[in-house]
Amino acid sequence: MRLEAITWERLGGALAERLLDLKPADGGPWLKVALDGAPAARPGELAALVSESLRTRGRSSLTVGTEGFLRPASLRFEYGHRDVEAYYSGWFDTGALWREVFGPLEPDGTGRVLPDLWDPVTDRATRSGYVQLPPGGVLLMHGPLLLHHWFPFDLTVHVSLSPGALRRRTPESEQWTLPAFERYDSETGPATSADVVIRADDPRHPAWNG
Repeated sequence: MRLEAITWERLGGALAERLLDLKPADGGPWLKVALDGAPAARPGELAALVSESLRTRGRSSLTVGTEGFLRPASLRFEYGHRDVEAYYSGWFDTGALWREVFGPLEPDGTGRVLPDLWDPVTDRATRSGYVQLPPGGVLLMHGPLLLHHWFPFDLTVHVSLSPGALRRRTPESEQWTLPAFERYDSETGPATSADVVIRADDPRHPAWNG
């Protein structure tokens, strides 16, 4: 895959421009975009850049992080605090994401999206209010392991790190999750299956496949 150097700011603008011309695959009024990457790749920061670039172009967006849809600790840690299989398959409440985020954005949906559901720090419901995404608005969902859930994204963006960079940039307390990302790369292949791939081994100098 050929990659070219780009700044994060230009990347946010380029992705926003691409979204202006993209039509929802389901024929509905809302675009749904994945910004996929391990926590060390900081896909949420890219989502914020795209959101701001869309705003300056007169397009509404809603940023949703999957960390706001973690399952309760009693379920995440049912098999221990460092169970790789649980992290890979059971940490995120995919049922709630379908119900509270993707369901309202179906062609006949209301557009009323719940931006988060669960606070992992307090291990309690966030009690956030619903947000109305107007027709023509863009959902920007960011988080890890997004592309193996069959979510109905119109555009998928993967922020890629080499195994060495992922290891270096992942805190010691989270190193146990690395086998889950190895499995993800093997089974899902986000670096080849995503519509847009960004290599961010050096966080100061990203490159992408344009």
